[in-house]
Amino acid sequence: MIIRMILRKFETLHCDARSKINISGPNRCRHMTWTADAKHRERGMPQVKMNAITKNYELYLLLLPTTLYFIIFYYWPMYGLQIAFKDFIPSLGITGSAWVGLKHFVQFFDSFYFWTLIKNTIGISLYTLIVAFPIPIVLALMVNEVSNSKFKKFVQTVTYAPHFISTVVLVSIVILFLSPQTGIVNNVIQSLGFESVDFLSRPEWFKSIYVFSGIWQTVGWGSIIYIAALAGIDPQTHEAAIMDGATRLQRIWHINIPGILPTIVILLILEVGGIMSVGFEKVYLMQNPLNMEGSDIIQTYVYRRGIQGAQYSFATAVGLFNACINFVLLFMINRIAKSLKQASLW
Repeated sequence: MIIRMILRKFETLHCDARSKINISGPNRCRHMTWTADAKHRERGMPQVKMNAITKNYELYLLLLPTTLYFIIFYYWPMYGLQIAFKDFIPSLGITGSAWVGLKHFVQFFDSFYFWTLIKNTIGISLYTLIVAFPIPIVLALMVNEVSNSKFKKFVQTVTYAPHFISTVVLVSIVILFLSPQTGIVNNVIQSLGFESVDFLSRPEWFKSIYVFSGIWQTVGWGSIIYIAALAGIDPQTHEAAIMDGATRLQRIWHINIPGILPTIVILLILEVGGIMSVGFEKVYLMQNPLNMEGSDIIQTYVYRRGIQGAQYSFATAVGLFNACINFVLLFMINRIAKSLKQASLW
């Protein structure tokens, strides 16, 4: 009896269940059993995980090359980001170079080119987002309404094909079409009684040429994911709407668009997250000294200073700044989408 009273007293003082004693009684701590069960489950979790991996090892093997790719080419190079805070000298290596803190960031912020680069980079990205982002959605909605299968396949083939043209070939086509002497566009302008325009030499035309040539190349490919999302909408919903007297436009607005809205939101988040990342290759190929005022972006500036000018630390600092802005924008737009009860990345 005395031993039993001592054990009950011990149980009351230690109701956090650190003891493994399990005594029944009116004053028994209820948390004791719960904690014991939780610890038992925790001890069993590694075994459960290992069983799941062993059972689905083929899937993990399939995932392994992609995981290694990202680790080797994306995560491992992050070790070199520290040169943004150093005066990197190749002969001394990363660890041997002198630490200078935020010197290169301040140098970039005080640079004469800073606001021009920001204006051009954001300008091109916003132009692309506003004009180019909705067009694949519209194309997908239109293609989805086509009942003639042959015509539908023809439209899809014609719009998909430019995606497989390389950027170099695309820019060559643009240069040939817009040539002030022999270009088709200027021939039409001259036939209407106007003087030819050297489009690629004027900074004010650069953004429009960049965006609309990109639309021509990517609109068909970008519509594929929306067409796939539209195919997942239940046909019975449309049949019910038709029976209720809904027109085609009403069905598009009230059934199709809400049906693909989660896909639209996810792709919009990704687009906004990359708003500071304009494609380097195309801009660089279209760039020339005459349109530099409207075409110089952060990526081309980093190339000139980092690769051509061998200012590795400064170029890394600029690139790191650009990546941080993208990350903040991605986080913000994802948070906004989540607060509006829409689809989100996490």
